[in-house]
Amino acid sequence: MKLLNHTVGILTHPDQEWAQIRSEKENKLSVFLTHVPILALIPVLATFYGVTEIGWAFNGNHMYLTQESAASLAAVSYVANLGVVYMLGEFINWMTETFAEKEMETGRGMTMAVFLMTPVFLSGLVFVYPHLWLCATVAIAGIAWAVYLCYEGMPILMKIPKERAFMFSSSVMTVGLVLLVIMKVASVIVWSIGIGPEYTSMPS
Repeated sequence: MKLLNHTVGILTHPDQEWAQIRSEKENKLSVFLTHVPILALIPVLATFYGVTEIGWAFNGNHMYLTQESAASLAAVSYVANLGVVYMLGEFINWMTETFAEKEMETGRGMTMAVFLMTPVFLSGLVFVYPHLWLCATVAIAGIAWAVYLCYEGMPILMKIPKERAFMFSSSVMTVGLVLLVIMKVASVIVWSIGIGPEYTSMPS
């Protein structure tokens, strides 16, 4: 229930939700385990269904992935999703030594990372219908909301001045982009060792 409440709140009234999240006393492992394993499944399952049952449209034809190929890629994507959130959370925790107050509770960085990624994961629902422009538009919207949440929520959650929060948020966004690039490079490496997509012209 807490997961549902925070998920809805961070999308509809983020300022109040950040304040509510700040008032809760949870360690970073608890925040991670109660939210990320479920949220990270959303884009993975949506994509698995989309590429095996609906298919990508190419020049009027539909191309699908075999279930075996899609399952392998889904497993890799799920682990990558978990890893990105955890690494981002650890980075924010580390950076609190520079930007936040010394008495700041440990684990706030993981909380920030989890809720920044919430709209990104939720936007992954669109992959049940893998149309290129639709998926790209919704994914960009999810990322844009995450950026807004970062700049809006940092001074509230970390309880620091807005000027310092702006620099902190910019650092977080930079690291987020670096992690995204690392994921893309890792995908190429994974594909090169034989876990790449296998296409078919019929649903699996």
